[in-house]
Amino acid sequence: MPVNINQQPHPKGLYILFATEMWERFNYYGMRAVLILFMTKALLFNKVFASNLYGSYTGLIYLTPLLGGYIADRYWGNSRAIIAGGIVMVIGEIILFMSSTVYHTMPSLSILLFFSGLGCMIAGNGFFKPNISSLVGQLYPAGDKRTDVAYTIFYMGINTGGALGPVICGLTGDTGDPSDFKWAFMAGGISMALSVVVQKIFHHKYVVDPAGKVLGLTPENASPKALQPLLMIGGLMLTSFLMIGLLYIDAKVVNYLSYLMLAAVIFIAAIIFGDKSLTRIERQRIKVIFIISFFVIFFWSAFEQAGASLTFFADEQTNRHLGWKIPVWCIGIISCFLLYIVYRLFRKAQHHLSSAADRLLRNTMYVLLLLFFIGIVGINSYLFLLHGAYILLDDVPPSLFLSLGSFFIVIFAPLFAWLWTRLGKYEPLPPTKMAIGLLFLSLGYLWIAFGVKEVQPGVKVSMIWITGMYALHTFGELCLSPVGLSLVNKLAPIKFASLLMAVWFLATAAANKLAGVLSTLYPEKNKVIMLIGHPIRNAYDFFMLFVFMASFAAVILLLITKRLTAMTILKK
Repeated sequence: MPVNINQQPHPKGLYILFATEMWERFNYYGMRAVLILFMTKALLFNKVFASNLYGSYTGLIYLTPLLGGYIADRYWGNSRAIIAGGIVMVIGEIILFMSSTVYHTMPSLSILLFFSGLGCMIAGNGFFKPNISSLVGQLYPAGDKRTDVAYTIFYMGINTGGALGPVICGLTGDTGDPSDFKWAFMAGGISMALSVVVQKIFHHKYVVDPAGKVLGLTPENASPKALQPLLMIGGLMLTSFLMIGLLYIDAKVVNYLSYLMLAAVIFIAAIIFGDKSLTRIERQRIKVIFIISFFVIFFWSAFEQAGASLTFFADEQTNRHLGWKIPVWCIGIISCFLLYIVYRLFRKAQHHLSSAADRLLRNTMYVLLLLFFIGIVGINSYLFLLHGAYILLDDVPPSLFLSLGSFFIVIFAPLFAWLWTRLGKYEPLPPTKMAIGLLFLSLGYLWIAFGVKEVQPGVKVSMIWITGMYALHTFGELCLSPVGLSLVNKLAPIKFASLLMAVWFLATAAANKLAGVLSTLYPEKNKVIMLIGHPIRNAYDFFMLFVFMASFAAVILLLITKRLTAMTILKK
C-alpha cells in the first residue's frame, strides 16, 4: 500500500533549522531591543543621530542578504555560509561587549568598537539569514503539503527567539545602569554561539533531502579556489570592513543609503523589463510585485518604530512601575516547570521524528536540559544570596516591550490561519489583506494617540496603551507580511524569482532606513518640529503622523485592489 508523504512526520532537519534560527533571532532581537538605549544612555548620542544610525543599521541588515545569498548559491553553499555568517555575528557581539565595557573610560575607542561591532553584525547576517530560510523547503519532495506547515513551524522558531531575546537581554542589560548593557551583548553572543554549534553538529546528519542527500553543500560548478580557507576568511573580513565603512559614511559623512536603494530598484527594474521574452501577463504580474513592495514601505517604516521612537516613548513617557515582591523560590518553581514542559515536548517530538530515536540527538538534548537545570539552581542560589527571600521587580525595562510583538504572533497566528480558512470563498484577496494590515497598523497608533492626548506634560501613561498598540500592530503584520511574501513567490516568473525577491527585501530595507528618519521627528521637551508645514509638538502629534500615513496607504491600496487582481488574474 503506497505511503502518503503528506501524513509522514516532519524530517528531523526541520527541528535543527528551527533551533538554529531561534537562537539567531534571540541574538538579533535581543541586541536590537537595547541598541537605541545603549546609543543614547552610554555613548551619549543625541536622539536624532541615534535614530538615523538605527535606520542605517537595520536598512543594511536587509540589504546584505542579497550579497550573502549570491555567494552561497555560486561558491560556498548554504551550510558553509550559515556557519561563517554566524561566527562573524558572534565576533560582532564580542566587539559590542568590549565597546560597552570601555565606553566610560575610553569613549573614542568605544565608538570605534561600536561601529565595528555593528558592521560585523550586518556582514554576518547577510550570509546567515537568506541561506537558512531557503533550506526549509528543500527538506520535502515537490508537491508535499507539509511544506506550508514546515514554514509555520519555522516561523514559530523565529518568533520564539524574537520573544525571548528582548526579555533576557532586557533583564540583564537594561537595568538603568549603562555599565550593564554589556551583559545584553554577552547574552546575544552566547545565543549566537549556540546557533552555530547546533548547525555545525547536526547539519550533515539531519538536514538532508528526501533521498538522504545533505543539503546546502558546495555548488557543483563552484571553483575550488573560492573555498580556500585564507580566501574565505579574507572575504569575510573584507565584507565586514565594507559594512563598517558603509555604515560610518551614511551616519557620519553623507546620507547616501536611500539613494543607493532607489538606484538598485531602478537597476533591477531595467534588467527585468528589458527582457523581451516576458509575456504580457508576466509583465503585469511583475508590475504588481513592484506596486505592493512600494506599499509595504509605509507599513514597515511605521512598524519598525518599535526599536527607535517607541523605545524612547516606553522609556520616558510610560509608567512602567510594578512594585511586585516576587519570592525567589517562586522563580525557581516556574523555571523548573517550564523546563519540564520543554522535556515533555522533546519526548513527544522523538516519536514524531522517527520510529528509532537517534542516540546523538537524544543524549545531546538531555545534556542541555541537565545544564539548564544546573543553571536554574545556580541562578536561584545567586539571587537568594544577593536579594534574600524576595526580589523587588520595580520597573519594567523599556526594552522588554519589544518582545510583545513576537509573543502576540505566537498567540494569534493560529487564529488568523483559522480565520482565513473559515471565510472560505469570502476570504479577502491578497491586496485587500495587505490593506487591512495597514489599517490595523493605523488603529494601533490611533489607540496610543488617544492614550497620550489628554495627558499633562510630565505625566506618564499606563502600560496598557503601548501593549494594546503592539497587539494591533501584530494583527497588521499577520495580514500583510506572510501574505505579501507568498504573493511575490506566486507571481514572480521562475527566471526572475531571485531578483524579484530582492525587490521585496529592498523595500523592507528602505522601510527600515525611513523608520530611522521618521524617528528623528520624535518630539523633545519644549521643542517643535515642522513637517511639511505641520508642527509636531508632542507624542500625540507624532503618533497621528503614522495614523494618517498608514490610513492613506490603506485606502489607496483598497481602491486599486480590483485593478491589481485583474492584472494578476488572482483567484479567491
